[in-house]
Amino acid sequence: MTAQDQEIAKKIVRVLDRGSRDLDRATTSRLAAARDLALDRFKQLPSENLATAGGIFSPGSSRSSNGFRYILPLMVLLLGLAGIVYWQGSNGTDGEVADIDARLLTDDLPIDAYLDKGFDSWLKRQSR
Repeated sequence: MTAQDQEIAKKIVRVLDRGSRDLDRATTSRLAAARDLALDRFKQLPSENLATAGGIFSPGSSRSSNGFRYILPLMVLLLGLAGIVYWQGSNGTDGEVADIDARLLTDDLPIDAYLDKGFDSWLKRQSR
């Protein structure tokens, strides 16, 4: 935090403290009772539900089957991405590019000669 952020935070605390001092006794007692009730309810919660985002995946929860709604689309997405990666890898374009690079490095022909499809078929006929 910068010094300017700390100064703003101090001003906010002063305003909130001043506002809380102006509250009447009935309001402060209702706020204290609500705080105590919230703390009691917090202490009664099982700890397993606190760590699992509201008990969506907890075994004792009544909403435990709702986790499937999130897992199934995630699995479909991952399988789709894996399929795309596999398809791109098996496309064979990497071998063609590597072949052209190797020919360029070992020969004196210009790049345009290797990019011409007719020249490529001529090379294949000549190598037979």
